[in-house]
Amino acid sequence: MTPATTRRTLLAALPGLALAAPALGQAWPARQVRLVLPFAAGGAADVVIRIVAAHMAESSGQAFVVQNITGGSGNIGTEQVARAAPDGTTFLVGSPGTLAINPHMFRNLSFSVERDFVPMAHVATFPQVLVVNPRVPVQTTEELIALARARPGQLNYGSGGNGSTGHLITAMFLHQAGVEVVHVPFRGGAPAAQALVTGDVQFVIDGLPTWLSYMGTPQIRILGITSAQRWPALPDVPAIGERAVPGFDLGSWVVLAAPTGTPAEVGERLAELVNRAVANDEVRRRLAAAGALPAGGTPEHARRFQRAELEKWGRVVQVSGARVD
Repeated sequence: MTPATTRRTLLAALPGLALAAPALGQAWPARQVRLVLPFAAGGAADVVIRIVAAHMAESSGQAFVVQNITGGSGNIGTEQVARAAPDGTTFLVGSPGTLAINPHMFRNLSFSVERDFVPMAHVATFPQVLVVNPRVPVQTTEELIALARARPGQLNYGSGGNGSTGHLITAMFLHQAGVEVVHVPFRGGAPAAQALVTGDVQFVIDGLPTWLSYMGTPQIRILGITSAQRWPALPDVPAIGERAVPGFDLGSWVVLAAPTGTPAEVGERLAELVNRAVANDEVRRRLAAAGALPAGGTPEHARRFQRAELEKWGRVVQVSGARVD
C-alpha cells in the first residue's frame, strides 16, 4: 500500500456514523444505551467506538449512542459513569488515560477505577507512531537514539500535553533507550504535530489519526510503531521493540466498562455484540483504516487486560515523573 493510498483509506474511515437503531435488544431495558467517551469527538477512541457501535446497533436492534463528555483529563465523564445506575444503559468508553493512567496521575480522584468499574469488552488496540521532522538526519529509530546519545539534552520532543498518552509512551521509550531529550508539551496532538512539521521539535510519538493530513507528504518521516508487532497498513515501518528497544510495547486501546453492579448477563451480551462487530470484514477494514486492530474476547479477558494495563501504566507514570495534585 502506497502512502497516498494509505492516506485516502484513513480519511475515508473518519466521517461520523449514525448509531441509533429502530428496535431494542433483549438484554437491555427499553431505552437507548449510552457509551460515554470522556474526550472530544474526532480522536482515535471516538473514531473506533463509532465504527464498532454502528455495527452493534445494526446487528442487535438496540440503540447505542456515543456521548462525548469532556473535561478534567477525562475524569468528568468517567465520574459520571461511575455514579450511573448499574442497569446496563451506561458504559464508559475506556482508554489508557481513564482506566490506567489517571489513577496513578491524580492524587484525589472522586472515584476508584478498581472499585467503581467492571471492564466488559475489549474493543480494539491502536499503536502510536514515532515521527521525526525530515530535516533530522536519521532514517531509523536506532539512528535517532544514537543522535540523542551524541547530543544529550539538545533534542526536543513534542506531546499532546503533560500526562498525555504520547508523553508517557515517549518518556518510557527514552528511559528504556537510555537517552535524555527535552519535553515540549502542547495543547493536544495536532499542535504537537504542527510543531514537528515546522521544526520546533524534532520528534513526536502520537496516534496515527494525528498524522492524517500529513500522510503521503514529505513533511514527516515515520520511523517506528510502538506496539509489539508491525501495523498491517504500514508493513515497512518497524516496531520499536523489534531492534531499537527490544520488547518495547505500549499503545492505546478501547475497553467498554460498566458501573460496578451491572448484571453479568449484560456484560456477556455486550461482549458478544463487540465480538460480532470486530469479526465483520467491513468493520475490520474501517478499524485498520483508522489505525486500530480489532480485539474482542470475553468479559473476563477485558478485566484481565485492564488490570495488566493499570499495572503497566503505573510504571510508566512513575518513570515520567508526571503527577497532578
